Amino acid sequence: MKILTVVSHPRVQSLTFSVADRFTQGLTDAGHETEVLDLHRSGFNPVLWEPDEPESSSERKIYSPEVETEIERMKQHDALAYIFPVWWHSFPAILKGYIDRVWNNGFAYGSHKLHHKKVLWIGMASAPKEHYEKYEYDKMMTHHLNIGIAGFCGVSNSKVEILYDTLDSRPETFDKLLMQAYHLGLFYDNDLKTVAQ
Repeated sequence: MKILTVVSHPRVQSLTFSVADRFTQGLTDAGHETEVLDLHRSGFNPVLWEPDEPESSSERKIYSPEVETEIERMKQHDALAYIFPVWWHSFPAILKGYIDRVWNNGFAYGSHKLHHKKVLWIGMASAPKEHYEKYEYDKMMTHHLNIGIAGFCGVSNSKVEILYDTLDSRPETFDKLLMQAYHLGLFYDNDLKTVAQ
């Protein structure tokens, strides 16, 4: 399977990129192909201007060259993975802008839906799991990403994985997070649930 892995973090020397490296190694070891899109280093502009404003009156309008390039990139892959730090119990603005601009009307929703078989959202959270469960941040994120975004765009096989305690500096915690990331890649095929729960 060909999987597009989109990574969002301003620093290459970050846990987010370490997780992305281990995740993609797991994909490769499982026999998948993957392309990594680094939103920051690619220079992607997350601000939606008029050329990329969704147009509901046409079946498939032509968007800006930058967005058309990313749409074509998505079309070349069977499945998707998004790796990001959890900020304000959501993903970074650059990834929100990517979704706004690229998952656009006539391609991702409306007259056409995404063709991708699966999507996996991997978020790095500084707080412990108990904190997320206490305030139901985990449920909020899961509903938003699996149903509000992926499900709305036709991807029924979607899962959110939150890696907790990312500010814990102990080597054993770091190793555990990287092992989780590796296994998410290695078992990408059989580690996803449908949004219809």
